[in-house]
Amino acid sequence: MIADKMKGMVANSSAIRAMFEEGNRLASLYGAENVYDFSLGNPNVPAPEAVKKAIVELVEGEDPIALHGYTNSNSGYPEVRQAVADSLNERFGTSFGERNIIMTVGAAGGLNVIFKTLLNPGDEVIAFAPYFGEYRSYTNNYDGVLVEISPDTETFQPRLQEFEQKITPKTKAVIVNTPNNPTGVVYSEATIQKMAAIMEAKQKEYGTDIYLISDEPYRELVYDGAEVPYLTKYYDNTIVGYSYSKSLSLPGERIGYLVIPDEVTDSEEVQSAANVATRILGFVNAPTLQQKVVAKCLNEKTDISFYNRNREALYEGLKECGFTCIKPEGAFYLFVKSPIEDEKEFCAAAKKYNILMVPGSSFACPGYVRLAYCVAHETIVNSLPKFKELAKEYF
Repeated sequence: MIADKMKGMVANSSAIRAMFEEGNRLASLYGAENVYDFSLGNPNVPAPEAVKKAIVELVEGEDPIALHGYTNSNSGYPEVRQAVADSLNERFGTSFGERNIIMTVGAAGGLNVIFKTLLNPGDEVIAFAPYFGEYRSYTNNYDGVLVEISPDTETFQPRLQEFEQKITPKTKAVIVNTPNNPTGVVYSEATIQKMAAIMEAKQKEYGTDIYLISDEPYRELVYDGAEVPYLTKYYDNTIVGYSYSKSLSLPGERIGYLVIPDEVTDSEEVQSAANVATRILGFVNAPTLQQKVVAKCLNEKTDISFYNRNREALYEGLKECGFTCIKPEGAFYLFVKSPIEDEKEFCAAAKKYNILMVPGSSFACPGYVRLAYCVAHETIVNSLPKFKELAKEYF
């Protein structure tokens, strides 16, 4: 018999897992080219050529015992952490050093490390709907309580009045994801400034530390000149979690980092605890080869023109069909309003046309569906006639 806590987690993750399995089933029946699977955010753009070159150079040029061995510190190679810090300082005008960087097993590993570091049972973590559904599981892992802020379905910017009302003496962390999964929205600088002011005031009111955790796997995927504020510049108690899964198309390599600035309250203690959490959670250290690979590729980016082409084609195509959604500024998702109240029923109807989407309730925002456009461009083009047929059922 599995653990009671796992029963709920298995039930809550079943929607996306079922969609993945349904995609495989439909592909076996009709051929993969006739299935329009927009369910998973798995990059369809290859990693930059520099990544391959770095891997070859490292494997052929370094001592294999050292290259594939444990790192002396659970936080990662010192020279890699310093290189990451230097890159951030150059880009954002920060003043980080090696001590401020902890290499992690992707952004998900980093979030689990920082939640393990910070959360006591019953501590509250605030998330702004719609949000990546795993936040609830990560919080639950450490017996925390996830507190939702309801979505503003006009702009999908955070509802700051509700946010202010829901901060309590038990609030330990606030997690933001910008560019956002599932909406593609970038939180504006004005929003971040107001959010920071609210948190500063609440820290003083309650005499507590409230940490702002910025989950940034999509930071580099922005369009039309959009700028993503770097949150450590607006609020001292900010911790950043980053992943190279999307920026370098390396989702399966599981490599990222945490930034724990000196300005964070008790920063040395938090840094030390995060180092220990990396070990006791079983990560031990981030993958050693990939640490050195990304250090050689800090100025590389995946070709987002591919995603932008898909974004334009799918957004304009769905608008022509009569569907409603805001145009994403970043990431690679469209968050589309369901033409009926029950978006799960709408997803079921789409399957008749071999179109696979994820219901918005998986992101705490029912009435919408998410489409991941990190797919082959042919998938976008060939799906649009099917979307037109689907639209005829509702418009």
